Amino acid sequence: MSADPAPSSWQKYLIAAFAAAATLASPGAVPAQGYAGMAQTAAGFALPDPDRRFGFPADHGPHYDFRLEWWYLTANLTGPDGAPYGVQWTLFRSALAPGGEREGWLSPEIWMGHAAVTTPGRHEAAQKFARGGIGQAGVTAEPFEAWIDQWRLAAPGDDNDDDNDDGDGLDRLRLTASTADFAYDLALTATGPIVPQGRNGYSVKSPEGQASHYYSQPFYRIDGTLTLEDTTVPVAGQGWLDREWSSQPLSETQQGWDWVSLHFESGAKLMAYRLRDAKAAPFTPATWIAADGTPTPLPDGAVTMTPGATTRIGHAEIPTEWDIALPEKGLEIHLRALNPRAWNDLDFAYWEGPVRVTGSHPGVGYLEMTGYGE
Repeated sequence: MSADPAPSSWQKYLIAAFAAAATLASPGAVPAQGYAGMAQTAAGFALPDPDRRFGFPADHGPHYDFRLEWWYLTANLTGPDGAPYGVQWTLFRSALAPGGEREGWLSPEIWMGHAAVTTPGRHEAAQKFARGGIGQAGVTAEPFEAWIDQWRLAAPGDDNDDDNDDGDGLDRLRLTASTADFAYDLALTATGPIVPQGRNGYSVKSPEGQASHYYSQPFYRIDGTLTLEDTTVPVAGQGWLDREWSSQPLSETQQGWDWVSLHFESGAKLMAYRLRDAKAAPFTPATWIAADGTPTPLPDGAVTMTPGATTRIGHAEIPTEWDIALPEKGLEIHLRALNPRAWNDLDFAYWEGPVRVTGSHPGVGYLEMTGYGE
């Protein structure tokens, strides 16, 4: 596992500021990890509206009146010899204070980027931090571009040609990232529609009603190259992009989540997560996505996610095998991590990696688990 070199004093300030923004606490009260801080109240920030509808391409850009936001891509890839690889790239925006974006050093925005590569025997992860307002990181909606330093997810230069003019702005993208240990250069082509999560994109996270605006593009075909140290291999596969924004996405007693995005061989897909609660049963919303992109939002309890075998990482036991059932679709599957030690040992640490899916609906996907070891 790897991260960027030891942070400078300026980087340490940004790390602390990002944690402060994620928890709305003073810098002196920043916890080691920030996921529980997503339950803190968010006075002055906007809250999700169940009557709001998405507008593209505008909603691919930042929502500065909200406190937290992210652009999140995962990819299940294979090399020419059939060897499996996983790729993750995420850009987070967090606001230190309400009031919207401002130029230059007056900007209250902190940006954080994560990039990772996983193989059966290796996991590498890296991070970047940046201030808003000075051009070091940001997102534009049209043409779409999300960047932090030289890491970039963007529409290609000929974005306005006839083949890329379907109005949603995410149909073709290029992803590039490079560190001392790995790099990737991937072309993404959407083969299906953008999918709203929850009720028309209003994704409820708890019985108390915490929510986010949430949509996915789960239909990417991916081709490109992946470099580990000095070896570059061509890779191909499929990817899933998530977009989500909120100001208080968890309730006060929720401690983290176990989230999956799954591509089945039938062409159907499943997004499901289990929000763990210190005082109640887990909250488990999900979305079944038909092969043509038609979503069926599923209420709490429709999907069951049962942890199985665990992997000891530090002082935490991480469930790296899962059984998932969705009786409505006759789904009974078993998930096994491609690499059980896919721990992103970053300033906000979490488990993130590709999974193999067996059972009634075989396939591949990604598993993310947060809040373990806090």
